[in-house]
Amino acid sequence: MRSARLRAEIEIDPTRPPQKLAPHAYALEAAVVDGEEDLADGRLVLLHDPAGHEAWHGTFRLVTLVRAELEPEMAADPLLPEVCWSWLTGALEARGLAYGEPSGTVTRAGSHYFGGLADRRPATQIEIRASWTPQEGAGGVPDTATHLAAWCDLLCQVAGLPPSPAGAADGTTGVVSLPQRRGPQQP
Repeated sequence: MRSARLRAEIEIDPTRPPQKLAPHAYALEAAVVDGEEDLADGRLVLLHDPAGHEAWHGTFRLVTLVRAELEPEMAADPLLPEVCWSWLTGALEARGLAYGEPSGTVTRAGSHYFGGLADRRPATQIEIRASWTPQEGAGGVPDTATHLAAWCDLLCQVAGLPPSPAGAADGTTGVVSLPQRRGPQQP
């Protein structure tokens, strides 16, 4: 994963992985940053069980959480969950990655503020929770660097950044991104 080439807007750090999901785990946290504003954030966990896992249909599993604030009008789109899910699968496919057993949820949540917080504007957030089994390559190890790059492509797309010309394995950029959220909220 350390060999992945990522966009300049991505700030990424290792974090403590979950301890009970697999004998071996590695986790990263990332944020898409514009100046001092976080546009999106997420976590990616690589799990490995040398004995294999029946539900994974393999010995490796990638698990993610990606979230970003949206304009309330965008969150009202009835197709938003399907579109966000297609961004995940599209990011993997654009990088030429083979994977199996994808599963997950897309959640949109809205917050309205009252009382001492009434000055805040309503906020809407999209959250993608997903997992997939990366195809194992030579030596029985998946191409984790490219999976990380695809995950960062998804993170940037959810953040509303335009696609990177180098984002896809074939150089194409025919994808649609969410518009960037409005400026920072006031307490």
